[in-house]
Amino acid sequence: MTVAARTGGGNPEANPRLRIAIEKAKSVNMPSDNIKRAIQKGTGELNDGTNYEELMYEGYGPLGIAVLMQVTTDNKNRTAPEIRKIFSKYGGNMAEAGAVAWMFSRKGEIIIEGENEEKIMELALEEDLSIDDVEQSDGETKITTEPENLYQVQSKLKEHKFNITSCELVMVPSTYVQINSVSDAKKVLGFLEQLEDHDDIQNVYSNIDIPDEIMKEVEKEN
Repeated sequence: MTVAARTGGGNPEANPRLRIAIEKAKSVNMPSDNIKRAIQKGTGELNDGTNYEELMYEGYGPLGIAVLMQVTTDNKNRTAPEIRKIFSKYGGNMAEAGAVAWMFSRKGEIIIEGENEEKIMELALEEDLSIDDVEQSDGETKITTEPENLYQVQSKLKEHKFNITSCELVMVPSTYVQINSVSDAKKVLGFLEQLEDHDDIQNVYSNIDIPDEIMKEVEKEN
């Protein structure tokens, strides 16, 4: 929220990225005072001496998978070597800006409870909603939009009483690397999990594709 407010202003109605960040914070029951302070830090109304910056790091992980990492840090000279160490541990390497990013496009993504693909497509026609794709699996439905259409689609889903579990901007790969063995899947997932566990990494995006049968075997062994 602090970074979103710094880059786009403290008014969530005029700053879609901040609006999404606030909604995510509320979904995990963050106190209103904490949300307010985070926004004020971004707008400069509240200064605690800490200067956070947002960065996008790129790299190639095990099996040549492409990885984008959205990072928020107050010391990139500390953060970059720590992330580089994780890549090295798994036989990967960090890359220069642009080396991986071209493989991804920014999209809006909404997850709702229940397998509602048909209902969503009907709603899109009725309300003239700009939706790129709808997929359902494992008891939920994923809706993909262009970033500028995310708020409109989210509002209509709320209006029609769909239970939204997630609404955010994501990076979607144009091509995928299929993982064809349990051992490779465990290695790749272990690598991505270590990145996700790093305190400064907010989001991790990759182009892995693990078939359902492989994923089930991994889950059995865990």
